[in-house]
Amino acid sequence: MTKSGTCIQYLLKPFKSKKDGSDDLEKIAAREQKQFPFETLVSATKNFHPNHKLGEGGFGPVFKGKLEDGREIAVKKLSQSSRQGKKEFMNEAKLLARVQHRNVVNLLGYCAHGVEKLLVYEYVANESLDKLLFKSGRPDVLDWKRRYDIILGISRGLLYLHEDSHSVIIHRDIKAGNILLDDKWVPKIADFGLSRLFPEDQTHVNTRVAGTNGYMAPEYVMHGHLSAKADVFSFGVVILELISGQKNSTFDLSLDSQNLLEWAYKLYKKGKSLEVMDPKLASSAVPDQVAMCLQIGLLCTQLDPQVRPTMRRVVVMLSKKPGSLEEPTRPGYPGARRRRSSRPAASSSLTGTSSESSSQAFGSTTNNNSASATASTSTSYLRSPRLDPHGKRPMQ
Repeated sequence: MTKSGTCIQYLLKPFKSKKDGSDDLEKIAAREQKQFPFETLVSATKNFHPNHKLGEGGFGPVFKGKLEDGREIAVKKLSQSSRQGKKEFMNEAKLLARVQHRNVVNLLGYCAHGVEKLLVYEYVANESLDKLLFKSGRPDVLDWKRRYDIILGISRGLLYLHEDSHSVIIHRDIKAGNILLDDKWVPKIADFGLSRLFPEDQTHVNTRVAGTNGYMAPEYVMHGHLSAKADVFSFGVVILELISGQKNSTFDLSLDSQNLLEWAYKLYKKGKSLEVMDPKLASSAVPDQVAMCLQIGLLCTQLDPQVRPTMRRVVVMLSKKPGSLEEPTRPGYPGARRRRSSRPAASSSLTGTSSESSSQAFGSTTNNNSASATASTSTSYLRSPRLDPHGKRPMQ
């Protein structure tokens, strides 16, 4: 190799190391003093035995383990074949390094052993909200009190991430599948692979879209316009799913609505909020509380991000006795129309009946490209290719 070629390789070496992420993980582990010996994790998971496998994401598999001191753990193991997963894996390691909250999954430590990269979490006994609510055949375990406590717990976790953590963190993938429930049914926000740190002086960024269909805010899907209000929208979808027992992305079209948000909004406008409620909640529901949560869910999923409440406001609303709240405008979903007029200053009852006004169209399809445009959501959304209707949208 020529002298100039050698010089170029030398200059590129530190950048290659950083891209790989191995040095980063070792530095994080040393700085946070959360290092786990690889042998300890091999022993805890019975050499990562298939019987201990809890699931698998884009980064690789997750295994259940038990430490010698009796603590149960979940070990996230980076797959060497996943280039995209490596980026998400390292992002999660960096973001969760200093995050500590009752409603956020606790990262216990790290392990970097040759090519092996692992993250070690507290084990959360009752799996994900998604499984219990939609797949388990055990919906009876989620009575209304438990569902209400889950809504409140998620809201507190998001408030911490948005306002009270060491840096502003936008999760970007809030959904039922990323809410874990411990043995006391305390909800814990998990999977921070797509999360973004925000400088304190910024309210939003324009970025490439990554998330899960059915939960992403319209301004984010269409323009890549990311702010804390995108998490608020996703949280609102989760509220409506908990109330109805229906999943937004697989909504029953026989109900004469194209999605859960539109259906809930139509019933709300007719003064029939309780008809949204999952029939399995009939014996345990507190009607006024259910109606209040439905209205909060609709406030969170409004098309215009500027009128969605902050998570601090949501926590305040949920912590008070049911009462009058603002009147929600039409939610943000394909086909929804944005009214030009501002919301009336007066608050409404929990069933609300405000009149409609002139509007603008929200395109029925979404944009796969990153957004460089800084247009606000008051402009018409553009037509563009459809999203894959299944699962998480990849980070580009």
